[in-house]
Amino acid sequence: MLSVGQMFLEMPYWWVRRNDRALNRKVAPADWHLFEDALSQGKGVILLSPHMGCFELLGPIYSSRHQSTVLFRPPRMAWLRAWIVTMRTRQKLKMAPANQTGVRSLVRTLLKGQTVGILPDQVPILGEGVWAPFFGRPAYTMTLVQRLQSLTGAKIFVLGIERLGIGKGYQMHISPMDELLSEDPVEAATQINGAMEAMISRAPAQYLWGYNRYKQPVA
Repeated sequence: MLSVGQMFLEMPYWWVRRNDRALNRKVAPADWHLFEDALSQGKGVILLSPHMGCFELLGPIYSSRHQSTVLFRPPRMAWLRAWIVTMRTRQKLKMAPANQTGVRSLVRTLLKGQTVGILPDQVPILGEGVWAPFFGRPAYTMTLVQRLQSLTGAKIFVLGIERLGIGKGYQMHISPMDELLSEDPVEAATQINGAMEAMISRAPAQYLWGYNRYKQPVA
């Protein structure tokens, strides 16, 4: 419950902060050359992150250096959707809705050799995922990531931002997925979930376990 409360307090705080230098001072130094090396290949980069720690900070921190497009699930209320897009969008950070229009935007971004960000522990709609194990239980897992990599050859990284304690800032963890995802959707989803598990295990108390990861998808 503490992590949930921290998350809701952090979201609006980071949304309104636009000073990139100040933001980066909050996060311990990371191996940014890993992203730069991958981007130099011209095939784009796919960033995956679980709902762990201060995940809302990932977009602003990464886009302070590199152009990126992040997939998000838009709320039904138009005014709220517009507000979220406005608050999250930055000079080098665009938002793409989780629909066909948004997917096309992700593809275009990767084909330009840029970066896309996805939270793959969200439950996709029926027909857009497969059942794969997640912490020992079957979870309906999106197939989008596998399709994007198959189409573009983009390098995949799993990221997490861990809270280090009040006033101590944050640590960004970077885990490259060096092996290409399987062409089999179930095997690919299993690979992704395994990578998510490994990242969550770095700070399990900071994961949003209250999110119903195992629910039946809706059409």
